[in-house]
Amino acid sequence: MFTGIVEHVGRIEEIRDAGSSRTLRIAASGFENAFAEGESIAVNGVCLTVERAADSWFEATAVEETLQLTTLGARHKGDRVNLERAATAATLLGGHIVQGHVDGVGRVVEFSGSEAGDRRLALELPEDVYELCADKGSVTVDGISLTVARKLDHRRIEIAIVPYTMEKTIANEYVSGRTVNLEADVIARYVREQLRRSGEFIGRIES
Repeated sequence: MFTGIVEHVGRIEEIRDAGSSRTLRIAASGFENAFAEGESIAVNGVCLTVERAADSWFEATAVEETLQLTTLGARHKGDRVNLERAATAATLLGGHIVQGHVDGVGRVVEFSGSEAGDRRLALELPEDVYELCADKGSVTVDGISLTVARKLDHRRIEIAIVPYTMEKTIANEYVSGRTVNLEADVIARYVREQLRRSGEFIGRIES
């Protein structure tokens, strides 16, 4: 589990493709403790497992399904990525509950506003992610816990990005057309599933 509070921004040092999988070596400095083999880490919101590690880098493999359902398959050597280690019992829950299970890929429609103040990020979402969003609800974008300022028409949402987020994450790289990883609020996801099951149960009774 994660909280959506990005700890550091890393950089992809090496990419090795093997069959349908891709191994990423990511330079990551500034963490208090060294990475341990087997630990989970969110890379642009995607939960990956550390396979090898040293003081300033780690390696993790993204399998075929991950590459198909996220933006990791489109990343290149030199790209920067948001990083967050898995939460512990002592972690401050400054964001919201994030699983690192990407629900879909969205697209930046517009990023407007002043560099000195809040900026407005408009995203186009897949339908199944859009229906799980609510005004003032939470959504994870490339591993960043953000608040939906408002839902718009045509599967779009608007998010306010504060200067701190611009400085500490890869949000400052967003431009129109860029794709981003999205994870809907896990609570909304389970509520939808229970409502679906309730509807099926009622349907069986009525039939």
